[in-house]
Amino acid sequence: MFRYDPRKPKWSQIVEEIRRRIDTGEYDAETLLSEVAMEEEFQVSRPTVRKAMKVLRDEGWVVTSQGVGSFPTTEEERAANPRTSQ
Repeated sequence: MFRYDPRKPKWSQIVEEIRRRIDTGEYDAETLLSEVAMEEEFQVSRPTVRKAMKVLRDEGWVVTSQGVGSFPTTEEERAANPRTSQ
């Protein structure tokens, strides 16, 4: 079970964890990032997951295609995106 630091917002800790999983290769460009699965894994509400996903999209760590889903970007895609924070 994911352990939260009570000093930081849950959504920001989820962002950090997803970034870590992408960086380590645990999540590759073919990994579907399901909001429902994240709600269950992280034991948070849908708005919390959506906020985390929005940050990841805005920073270039995730791309979302309507009707298809959200997927991690590749290291090359992140390197080409000046907004990506690594």
